[in-house]
Amino acid sequence: MMFVNLRTGAIRLAAAAALAMQMSVAHCEEVSVTIDNFTFAPAQLTVKVGSTVTWTNRDDIPHTVVSAGQFRSKALDTDDKYSFTFTNAGDYKYFCSLHPHMVGTIKVE
Repeated sequence: MMFVNLRTGAIRLAAAAALAMQMSVAHCEEVSVTIDNFTFAPAQLTVKVGSTVTWTNRDDIPHTVVSAGQFRSKALDTDDKYSFTFTNAGDYKYFCSLHPHMVGTIKVE
């Protein structure tokens, strides 16, 4: 009887450790968005809370990354990067303030 309880406890502990490792990885996720040809790629992205998204400008002209009231990059020249860590769940719509037709969405779960 005691052997069964120890075994069950060990299995539960292993399952909890595995779940904790997955959650830790999800919170440390780093994701890239490329700015090229006046588009964000991918334009729609789903990440976990705690993830950092980095935008890299591959165009020959400056762009920005702006989400009203949430984050705002400086003008990014070619190969410049901007990163933001999402600490709250929600849908974050963003655009380039220099070229407002360029839009994207980050869904944070």
